[in-house]
Amino acid sequence: MLKRLYEWMLDKAGHPQATKWLAGISFAESSFFPIPPDVMLAPMCLAKPKRAYWYAFICTVSSVLGALLGYAIGFFLFETVGIAILEFYGVTDKFDLFAQNFNEQGWIVVLLAGFTPLPFKVITIAAGSTSMPLYILIFAAIIARSARFFLVAVLLAQFGAPMKEWIDKNFALATTLGGILFVGGFVAVKWLL
Repeated sequence: MLKRLYEWMLDKAGHPQATKWLAGISFAESSFFPIPPDVMLAPMCLAKPKRAYWYAFICTVSSVLGALLGYAIGFFLFETVGIAILEFYGVTDKFDLFAQNFNEQGWIVVLLAGFTPLPFKVITIAAGSTSMPLYILIFAAIIARSARFFLVAVLLAQFGAPMKEWIDKNFALATTLGGILFVGGFVAVKWLL
């Protein structure tokens, strides 16, 4: 299923309405969708390097707005929707222990999850279910998500041609590394929980 979603997202990166798809996926990824928007952001930045920073901005704003949906799921719908999402990611069994300590250092966790391949939606739902102050979630999400997406945009806009050439030559390695980072994010969440 994840491979089909990944391929679907790559297809949307070349769609005439790719910017809208990027915004929608960035929003959804912060609250429930399993694949990060980087899958679309990277090829879009490579195809149009002059628009890379605009794409990063769209990802950032949409992702922070999606974090608010994740927060709302955790705050208002945790027993139904929130638990179902956590079960999908396999972190339900350790969530109670994680939630007890979350607000003590939650802003650090939001920063780390927002910048790294950790599943950000688990963190936004945790923020809502533990009643983290909303301003902390928003502030940490803005910093982390903008750092992440603008880093991708800068690298691809500045080094696009050599990076594209490297990806073309080493596609298997690039996708393997991407897969390791993606799976590593889930492993890290399980370890944190």
